[in-house]
Amino acid sequence: MNKSESIELRAEKDRLAEIISLIEKRFASVKESQGGVRQDVTEIRQTFWDDVTVNIDNTEDAVETLASIRQQAELLSERERAHGHMNRQLKTLSLLKDSPYFGRVDFHEDGEPTSDIIYLGISSLMDDAQENFLIYDWRAPISSIYYDYSPGPAQYETPGGVITGEMERKRQYIIKSGQLKSMFDTGITIGDEILKEVLGQNADNQMKNIVATIQKEQNTLIRNDKNRYLVVQGAAGSGKTSAALQRVAYLLYRHVHEIKADNILLFSPNPLFSSYTATVLPSLGEDNMQQVTFFDYMAKLIGEDYKVSDPFEQMEYVLRGKEDELYEARIEAIRFKNSLEYKGLIDRYIQSLSKEGLQFKNIVLRQKTLISSAEMANYFYSLDPSLSIQSRLQSVKEWLLKELYRIEKIERKAEWVEEEIELLDTKDYIGTYRSMRKRKSYTEDTFDDFDREKNELAKKVTHKYFKPIRIAIKQHRFLHVKKMYKDLFQNNITDRLRIEGDTTLPKRWEEIGKLTRREISQNRLPYEDAAPYLYFKEELEGTRSNRTIRHLFIDEAQDYSAFHLEVIQRLFPNCRMTILGDMNQAIYTHSYGAPTLLSPELYPADETEKIILLKSYRSTRQIIDFSSKILSQVQIEPFNRNGALPVLYKQEDEYASFRLINQLLEHLQNGGHQTIAIICKTQNEADAAYEQLKVKDDVQLMDKSIYRFTKGILILPAYLAKGIEFDAVILFDASKEKYGHEHERNLLYTACTRAMHELHILTCGEASPFLKAIPTDLYEIK
Repeated sequence: MNKSESIELRAEKDRLAEIISLIEKRFASVKESQGGVRQDVTEIRQTFWDDVTVNIDNTEDAVETLASIRQQAELLSERERAHGHMNRQLKTLSLLKDSPYFGRVDFHEDGEPTSDIIYLGISSLMDDAQENFLIYDWRAPISSIYYDYSPGPAQYETPGGVITGEMERKRQYIIKSGQLKSMFDTGITIGDEILKEVLGQNADNQMKNIVATIQKEQNTLIRNDKNRYLVVQGAAGSGKTSAALQRVAYLLYRHVHEIKADNILLFSPNPLFSSYTATVLPSLGEDNMQQVTFFDYMAKLIGEDYKVSDPFEQMEYVLRGKEDELYEARIEAIRFKNSLEYKGLIDRYIQSLSKEGLQFKNIVLRQKTLISSAEMANYFYSLDPSLSIQSRLQSVKEWLLKELYRIEKIERKAEWVEEEIELLDTKDYIGTYRSMRKRKSYTEDTFDDFDREKNELAKKVTHKYFKPIRIAIKQHRFLHVKKMYKDLFQNNITDRLRIEGDTTLPKRWEEIGKLTRREISQNRLPYEDAAPYLYFKEELEGTRSNRTIRHLFIDEAQDYSAFHLEVIQRLFPNCRMTILGDMNQAIYTHSYGAPTLLSPELYPADETEKIILLKSYRSTRQIIDFSSKILSQVQIEPFNRNGALPVLYKQEDEYASFRLINQLLEHLQNGGHQTIAIICKTQNEADAAYEQLKVKDDVQLMDKSIYRFTKGILILPAYLAKGIEFDAVILFDASKEKYGHEHERNLLYTACTRAMHELHILTCGEASPFLKAIPTDLYEIK
């Protein structure tokens, strides 16, 4: 290091020390102020009613009392908000103290006499006078030049227009625990030195934020604020999910007065993934958005009438159920029921129900039919046929509630009501008496009001029985959606709808109908029927739109069909969408040769931007070169990080495989790897492997019910590993028997691309043909 470099390093260290000192002082100041605010909140809560004068003797006094309560409530609310704001300040200051900033740019704006020195961190920090920025938030407009430009001409957008100038320097820092570990001046977007250090680290059981290493193409994804639909096709390990989470933080910053964390929803591929990403936004000082799987969201709307099969059950069947005589029919069903052709069939069915065939349920009380399904059907079809089904069902609902009220009044005199009254507890009688006294239903000089009391008790009994019926009617449960959906698979109905719409049905449609009717009769709904059934139900009853969600993120978008998109757009009519995925990881049957959410033709061209991320940062060059050859056509640019070649082991039987796995685990752990995945094809295979390996203390079996994992050895099926990365991967059995069909190619590729540093592949018997096609110089054989 020369003298000038030493002086500059000393200056940077001195500045860092000053910044940390300021952060510590500000933290102490906010902490002290928060204590006072907390005490205010406690005192207001304890003395709330002491400071309120309650007087409701007349209207004027009641209004004054209400105003007094409102004033006290507003004071409490203001203090609670202040306490919450201070709590967020303390959280952000704690994060800044560990690593106040990660980058610096010296920018000379055109027309200005001097350059600005801009330090970038996860949040802004101003001087004590609140006049100058000591640190700029990475999401601020000027910060974008750090990600988008090399030293030289640069520009950034502001609400007032484009600012141009010259970037004179770009510097990157590695700061840990308040200490400057290293710094680099760089001429490229993000220097290889920083990336290599970050990417060379061990995998964690939690995803980290990437604000210090955001690449130019990722920054474009993060800051896109123009398009309703942002579609991102990203190679495995390209950082699309990480960038999407930084995008959430950017949106919360950019639209701070319009969007809160509760207005953003992420459809994640599984609960394990939700846990894996849960710490990213808090590490940026933001609250987490809502996360749920699309399956869970649909199942909640479908209700409890069915046990809805999840996508993992479907995946297990596809991978293991080849011996089932209806296997081919189920495969055809999965593909057809995810298509827009099937949606068209359902649309024509709904149109036909407008004229005839709508099914209702009898409304029954104590085995007595109060209103029959035939009466409801007659009333529905007596209404103006030009009205929509939903409008007429609304009229039916209102008519039913009126009829129910009329019937309830009659039922109060029924014998069963008298019997129920005799079974009432003493507290019910006392409660009725007090209620009548309060309403002054009793005379002042006598209690001889037996008939009146009996009538009140009869009201109480009938209300108890009729209330759940009223609730069910309001929820449209008088409509027999299940029977109508099942009837769609009757040949006479299907043939008529097929002819009307010129629809080509699958060859095995009769078997599909048999299979579907069987499942529905047993109150089971296969996953391929979940979206169509929900669509059918919502089109009849009215869509329960979620208008609080302003932005929807969909990860692993290649797993969603065109039909899924139709349902999502109806459920979230006003929101923008960020859609991320990788067609090379399309492992579900309905994705083969069919549109997915990554298909741009599904979106309006003038509202859509598509971004392609080709560069992979997760794995070493050797793992990427090897994995990419599994696919017939794929474009992936590996980041220049070298490591060991993948290793292929040919084993005679499972006994030899387990012996080798134990040796590999010891080797990998001795090498410092902290997260090691043994990836199997199915859950059954994972369960069997766990039984053999569970004697080791840190072995964890993962299945769809697991919400989080810790470091160690994980055994899991390949489809649950999507979106997660591990230091090392052992592929349990990549034989021809396990990965021999074309639809298993992408699953094999997905499993291999989970590895960051080492990849070990075992085969029992003949290797998969997808491995045989890989040039032998890209891996070792042992």
